[in-house]
Amino acid sequence: MPQLRIALAQVNTTVGDIDGNTALTVEWTRKAAEAGAHVVVFPEMSQTGYPVEDLTLRRTFADASRRSVTELARRLDEAGCGDVLAYVGYLDHDEIGPRDAAAALYRGEVVARQFKHHLPNYGVFDEHRYFKPGTELEVLRLHGVDIGMVICEDIWQDGGPISALGKAGVDLVVAPNASPYERSKDEQRLPLIARRAAEAGAPLVYTNQVGGQDDLVFDGDSLVVGADGTLLARAPQFVEHLLVLDLDLPVASAAATGSFDGLEVHRRVLNDSPVVEYAPLVVPTISEPLSDEAEVWSALVVGLRDYVHKNGFSTVTFGFSGGIDSAVCAALAADALGGDNVYGVSMPSKYSSSHSKDDASDLAERIGAHYRVEPIGEMVDIYVNQLQLTGLAEENIQARVRGMLLMALSNLDGHLVLATGNKTELAVGYSTIYGDAVGAFAPIKDLFKTHVWQLARWRNEEAAKRGETPPIPENSITKPPSAELRPDQKDSDSLPDYELLDDVLDDYVENDRGYADLIEAGFDPETIDRVVRMVDRAEYKRRQYPPGTKITFKAFGRDRRLPMTNGWRERKS
Repeated sequence: MPQLRIALAQVNTTVGDIDGNTALTVEWTRKAAEAGAHVVVFPEMSQTGYPVEDLTLRRTFADASRRSVTELARRLDEAGCGDVLAYVGYLDHDEIGPRDAAAALYRGEVVARQFKHHLPNYGVFDEHRYFKPGTELEVLRLHGVDIGMVICEDIWQDGGPISALGKAGVDLVVAPNASPYERSKDEQRLPLIARRAAEAGAPLVYTNQVGGQDDLVFDGDSLVVGADGTLLARAPQFVEHLLVLDLDLPVASAAATGSFDGLEVHRRVLNDSPVVEYAPLVVPTISEPLSDEAEVWSALVVGLRDYVHKNGFSTVTFGFSGGIDSAVCAALAADALGGDNVYGVSMPSKYSSSHSKDDASDLAERIGAHYRVEPIGEMVDIYVNQLQLTGLAEENIQARVRGMLLMALSNLDGHLVLATGNKTELAVGYSTIYGDAVGAFAPIKDLFKTHVWQLARWRNEEAAKRGETPPIPENSITKPPSAELRPDQKDSDSLPDYELLDDVLDDYVENDRGYADLIEAGFDPETIDRVVRMVDRAEYKRRQYPPGTKITFKAFGRDRRLPMTNGWRERKS
C-alpha cells in the first residue's frame, strides 16, 4: 500500500503582492520539506491573493502572475525543496481569456497547469465576469500514487471535475480553495467534502486560505477526509498553519485517460517508485472547531488586523462614546492590534451624559488604549448659530463635527479611522452620513445590534475565565443605548425594540421575505411598514458606508446589492 506524507499550507496571502506571496510559498514549502512531506498544497490563487477582482482584466498582472509560477518552481528547487510536489494557485491568461488556475511544481519545473471548471456567480462571487472555465484535468503520478486536482468551486457543485476523476480513477484528490467565511460554514463544508471524497473514491485534501481581504475574511479550517468520509485531519481556524499527515493509499483499480463528463483527463508520471517505507506520524491533528462566539470574534479580529496592516497602517482611532458599539470595536481593535495602537477620542457635546464620559475613560483604561477628550460644544455652536439649525439638523451637525474631528486627527497623526456602526443601524438608516459614518473600515458593520451585545458579554466572560480584566465596561452593556444628540434621547424613541427589529431585519434583509411572508411570520402590519420603509430609504447611505468584515450570509455591499433609486415597495397584496 503506497504511502505519502501530505502538507496543507494554510497561509495568509495579500492580493496583488506577487513577490511577497512567492516568498511566502518558498518559506512554507521549506517547512513542508523539513516535515518530510512529499506533497504540499497551497490555497487557490496563492500567488496573486484572492479575490483579485478587476486586476484579472489587466494583462500585465496576469503575465506577471504566470511568470511568477515558473520562477517559483526554480526557487523551490534552489531552496532544496524540488522533490516536494507543490500545488499553487495563480492567475493565468491564454488565447481563450483569463483563467483561475493552479500549477504543480516539481524539481524546478511547472509539470502541470489546470484551470477551474465551475465558476461561481452568487453571493460574493462574480467569476463569470472574469474567468473562462477549464475543460481539462491533469493527473500526476508521484511515488506510484495518482493525484488529481480540483479548484475550490469544483467541489461545491455537483458533477464536473470530481465526478470525472472518480470515473477516470485516482488515488488522491487535492483541492486548493479560497472559501470566504460566514457563520457556521463548517456545518456545510465538512459534509460536502466527505461526499465529494466518496464520489471521487479517494481521500480529498482541502486547503483553504486564511486572513482578511477588504470585507472578506477566510477562516482556513483546512481538512483531509478519507474516501469513506472519515475526517482524518483538520487545521485550526483563523491562523496560518502547516497541517501534515501520512496517508496509506490503496491504488485505484481504474486508471484511464480520455473524456469523462465533458472533461479531458491527462496523465503524467513524475516518479513511479514508491517511497521507502517510513514510520508515520503518531496522531494526525484534528483541531476542534471554535464556538460560534469565538468563531465570529476571531473573524472580526483577523478582518480588522489584516485590513489595517495590509494597507500600511499600524494604529487606529475612533470615537469612544461610552456606548456598546464603540466599546466592542475598541475591544476588537485591542485584540487585533494591541491596546497601545488604539487611540480613543471622547468628543462630548452639551448632551453627553457624565456616565458616558466615565464609561469611555474606563474602556480606555481596561484595554490599555490612548485616550483624549476633545469637547465639540463650541465647534457645534458655530454651525448652529450661523445657520440657525434646529431639530434633526442640529442633531446631525454634532455627528458631523465629530467625523471631521476624527479625520483631522487621522491626517495629523496617521491613524486609520474606524466607523463603529452595526448592521441594524445601517439597515434602517440610523446613522449620520458624513458623521458617524466616516472612516476607512467598519469592524462590526455585519453584526446586528443584539449580536453586538451577545459578543460583548461573551468577550467579558472569556476574559474573566482567564483571570483578565473584562475589556468592556458593564455599564456600556446594560444601559439603554442612546445617540445623545438631544436631551434624554434613547434609541427606542426612533426605533422598535432591538430584539423585535433584528427579527424583522433577519427576515427582510437576510432572507428577502416579502410583506405576506412577514405577516405569516407573526409581525404586525404597522411594524412591517415602519421597518421596511426605513430599510428601503437608506440604501444610499449604505452605499457610502466604509467596508467591514462579512460574517453573515447576506452582508451589505458584496452580497446585498439593491438600486438606490428604486420605486418598488413591499405592500399588502
